[in-house]
Amino acid sequence: MQRNGSGGVVALQGGGPFESNDELDRQLLSGSGIERVVMLPTADAFEQPALLVAAAETWGERIGVTVESLMVISRSDADDPLAAGVVDAVQAVFLAGDSASHLRSVLKDTPLFQALSDLVARGGTVIACGPCAAALCDPMTDQRGGGFALGLGLVQGLAVIPGSEHWPREQIDRAHTHANTPLVDLPTGSAIVRRGAEWEVIGNATIHGALPVSTV
Repeated sequence: MQRNGSGGVVALQGGGPFESNDELDRQLLSGSGIERVVMLPTADAFEQPALLVAAAETWGERIGVTVESLMVISRSDADDPLAAGVVDAVQAVFLAGDSASHLRSVLKDTPLFQALSDLVARGGTVIACGPCAAALCDPMTDQRGGGFALGLGLVQGLAVIPGSEHWPREQIDRAHTHANTPLVDLPTGSAIVRRGAEWEVIGNATIHGALPVSTV
């Protein structure tokens, strides 16, 4: 089912990809008539992306969608027009993995990131879990110290702290003190979902400031 007119869906989840958000994932995907989702394991390039792919395939069987993994690991992969073409052909993309900074460095100003932006603009769905949720925002929270860095900007004027229950208290306090945009604490199992211009808060997410109005 394509959503026309007011932009698509961006879901930012706190953590637990393919295990902690099944009810929301089912609602966003199979419950909305989406049968196929492309999964990007880019942020796990230095971990074990094959394990993430296997978890995604099991999750897809569980919630009723077909998962196609797009193995974009390096910037040259993201610059490949064929990768952008894969995203152009679907209505949903899921991003998971543990390195927000690697995801940003791979996707920033590439045809693949443009394809993600176009997907949302035409009414599709992008789900980002854990550090990937931070990377899609601008500013992006820095997992290493609680500061902020340039993010991808699919969502602008907002920062999130994914998996906030695992952050040291001093890092969370530092982020709260230095934030110059709205900031959301996103523990595992929580999410914020933008549908067109409207936001929905799910679970124990804590909002500091007013969520920005979408321009999509």
